[in-house]
Amino acid sequence: MIQRELRLSLASRNFNRKGESSAHPQSSSSIALKPAVADVARTREGRTQCCRHSPGRTQRCRCRTQSPENDSILITKWGRTVMKGNKSNGLYILIGSIVTGSADIVMKADEASLWHKRLCHIMTLFKVLYTLSLFSVLVFAQKSELKTYIVHVQKLDSHIQSQSHEIETYHKSFLPFRTSTDQHHQLVYSYKNAISGFSAKLTAPQVETMKLKAGVFSARPERMYRPLTTHSPNFLGLHRGTGLWKQSNFGRGVIVGVLDSGIFPSHPSFSGEGMPPPPAKWKGKCDFKVTECNNKLIGARSFNLAANVSGTDAEPPLDDDGHGTHTASTAAGRFVSNSSVLGNALGTAVGIAPLAHLAVYKVCFGSNCTESDILAGLDAAIEDGVDVLSISLGEDATPFFNDNIAIGSFAAMEKGIFISCSGGNSGPFNETITNDAPWILTVGASTIDRSIRATAKLGDGQEFDGESVFQPLDFPPTLLPLVYAGSNGKDDSSFCANGSLTRVDVGGKVVVCDRGGGVARVDKGREVKNAGGAAMILANLEPNGFSTSADAHILPATHVSYASGLKIKAYTNSTGTPLATILFKGTVIGDPLAPVVASFSSRGPSVTTPGILKPDIIAPGVNILAAWPVSIEPNTDFNLDSGTSMSCPHLSGVAALLKSAHPNWSPAAIKSAIMTTADVVNLEGNPILDQTLTPADFFATGAGHVNPSKVGDPGLVYDIAADDYIPYLCGLGYTDEQVGIIVRKTVKCTSKISQGQLNYPSFSVTLGSSQTFTRTVMNVGEAVSGYSVKIIAPPGVSVSVKPEKLNFTSVNQKETYYATFTRTNNGTNTFSQGYLIWVSTKHVVRSAVSVKLFEA
Repeated sequence: MIQRELRLSLASRNFNRKGESSAHPQSSSSIALKPAVADVARTREGRTQCCRHSPGRTQRCRCRTQSPENDSILITKWGRTVMKGNKSNGLYILIGSIVTGSADIVMKADEASLWHKRLCHIMTLFKVLYTLSLFSVLVFAQKSELKTYIVHVQKLDSHIQSQSHEIETYHKSFLPFRTSTDQHHQLVYSYKNAISGFSAKLTAPQVETMKLKAGVFSARPERMYRPLTTHSPNFLGLHRGTGLWKQSNFGRGVIVGVLDSGIFPSHPSFSGEGMPPPPAKWKGKCDFKVTECNNKLIGARSFNLAANVSGTDAEPPLDDDGHGTHTASTAAGRFVSNSSVLGNALGTAVGIAPLAHLAVYKVCFGSNCTESDILAGLDAAIEDGVDVLSISLGEDATPFFNDNIAIGSFAAMEKGIFISCSGGNSGPFNETITNDAPWILTVGASTIDRSIRATAKLGDGQEFDGESVFQPLDFPPTLLPLVYAGSNGKDDSSFCANGSLTRVDVGGKVVVCDRGGGVARVDKGREVKNAGGAAMILANLEPNGFSTSADAHILPATHVSYASGLKIKAYTNSTGTPLATILFKGTVIGDPLAPVVASFSSRGPSVTTPGILKPDIIAPGVNILAAWPVSIEPNTDFNLDSGTSMSCPHLSGVAALLKSAHPNWSPAAIKSAIMTTADVVNLEGNPILDQTLTPADFFATGAGHVNPSKVGDPGLVYDIAADDYIPYLCGLGYTDEQVGIIVRKTVKCTSKISQGQLNYPSFSVTLGSSQTFTRTVMNVGEAVSGYSVKIIAPPGVSVSVKPEKLNFTSVNQKETYYATFTRTNNGTNTFSQGYLIWVSTKHVVRSAVSVKLFEA
């Protein structure tokens, strides 16, 4: 055990009465393990003086003689006399107790001076060495820290690939351990379907050793993902007995897999009553008790990294967060009448595909969703036989060969599985979109036409509509004193952060708090209430614009827009006695501006692949009522939640309906049908708006707002086979090995295409000199049909299409056209947008066109 203080080791010495030294038989070169204290007592004419040397302090104890002939020195060590005698040759210096087991050293002053210098140099050297040793220990500890790595390796031969135990043995062969026991404890997951590889607990040096082995393509620490957190089916035009619900029989026979925080199986939204049994292809299992799974919830599994490594049983896939239950019921919940939250949004709650089966994979535990667990869930879902995957999780965009959701989704797509993912909650800022691989449907969030209204009324008569799901019936309309929490100039106070209002006079007042500052909206109200406030007006900051949320506040409150907040604050400064109250007006349906893009919805362009327009689509994601695992009031097992986490399962449900209606359509064909039939106007017939209530661009809306009433009969689709993505990936500049990681096979990038040449249902063009793109469409409408092109050219761009007409004589017939984009002005670094539309007597097939202009 190394002590904090390192001491120089010297040979032990004994001193005789004459001051002569002889080598002690116990010579030591070890480091001190015990403290040492040496006392020097100098007597002169009956008086004793003492100086003490303590371990850990390098000091000199000097005993000067006034009369050398009569001066005597006594040296003791741990109470034992080691030298005693008269000294007649001047100053002596005690160097100190250097090493355990060695005697203290006394020598003449001239000798001591030399030794002292040497000792100082030695001690300085040791301090440097000690510091370096500590640094080395820290570096070694850091390098030796165990982390979970995702490792991509060469794929096994196909005839072995089906044998799970053979795959696991193959994966273990890459691990840098000598015993099978070590390998067993360090291997976390062996993946069969999602990627060609495994996850393991490794140190950085072990990873470097492993990379030297043939067949290892990449190994990097796993990333942490996070969840991206009723009336909406009716808003989307889904009605019993008509449209896509009738055409698809409510999604009957389709299996929707949900990767999330688990599920609350006994919720009425997941009742198996009247449900048909799962398809024969289903191979999954239920980790709940047998009675908790049924013909609706046919599978439920849990993938917990910690439990897997320790060898303990994984916890059941019970949702203790609410996120997974909410998303699962949004995608495929059953009809549940008289559903509401605190008496608001009353109606029949139902998912988008109410007769589809659900398979739930718990990969999130609290706010943590580890990449290895997500891959394990993906791997199992592919093996189990799901038809649709709903993934409301996200992390910052990264190249696809480093994005394991993208890699696992590619494997799922190859198996015919449709993947819908949240686009992220980092809006309204550009280049924040995530889950942006072209084989994934990337979903943004927008409002519906319902609000839970709470109106702020000021003393001067002004009224500002906001929202709150908590609407107390006993809150009087009497005007109360109004105060802005940030009037003291402190940011914490303006955000109503925890403890920030203790010195602000808010007692009995309506308090204005700013949104944001890292403080949850409901927590702001808690601070106001704790400080004695009567009510809260929550005001948006500028980036949030007009986007508000109906929260279950703990005191009377309303959430108002940025513009309203500015006017309310201006009023507080205009009078010495500002007053306000909140009027609660309940559920209001019929907002003509809906849908409006939510401020939090992440925006394009894609950083990873700017030649693909992302997001693909927007869908309801604000104040969505769906199932909840706990009651927020008696007999209420529903809750309102907002996020692209909520919009994603809407599209998962729509895809399930399409899969049921058109079981032979590929994932790309389903995506094309969703995108080319999307709405581009709001309920009043004007362009869709963003949070500023100005027209939204394509980086906010993608192709537009999903319209399930049209997706079942799109007329034409843009199809993409799995191998069609390979020249696209090569065109991104990825190496053969990097492309091979994504597609899980050996690739030679002998053929490359630009991003814009992928047969995608939209166009994202970076335009200097003229460019021509090729597209192929497949007829899925009437056998005999004809289409004419209609161009709404982006400003500053000329678009020509050849041929201008497409004629079909059979279903599934394919035709190719060429679109050429040419600049018509000198603008640079600007974006413009338009449409390329194919029109028949029955169908409108619309492709969004986004163009960035730059100098050729």
